[in-house]
Amino acid sequence: MSLLHEVFIWWNGQTMGTRFYTWRKGRLVGTDAQDNRYYEAKDGEAIGGYVRRWVIYNGLAEASRVPPEWHGWLHHTFDVPPTEDGYVPREWEKPHVPNLTGTSQAWRPQGSLHKGARRPGATGDYQAWRPE
Repeated sequence: MSLLHEVFIWWNGQTMGTRFYTWRKGRLVGTDAQDNRYYEAKDGEAIGGYVRRWVIYNGLAEASRVPPEWHGWLHHTFDVPPTEDGYVPREWEKPHVPNLTGTSQAWRPQGSLHKGARRPGATGDYQAWRPE
């Protein structure tokens, strides 16, 4: 990523300020399958009684890209990071799916105006509210 990107584009990777702060105060704890990097304050700096933890996204800063095992560590649900704990995903955990809201691939329900369909007519089971 170029220097100009790091100065002006905060939503894609890290900015220069975050890079400097991480270099000065952070200790790399681990990475996930998407190459997001997870850090912890190396000096034990605490905010609200908890040691500060953060993630540097590999690409778009999208919170849903944090997998469950790292989410638990980031939010102090687990004290030990999944790299040291031997985390095994549960059978109900699904792989990441990007948030497509606001894109042309977003889910459109039946009858959506964006889908080009017509909504079904009223069935008579609805009565509009009228002020008295």
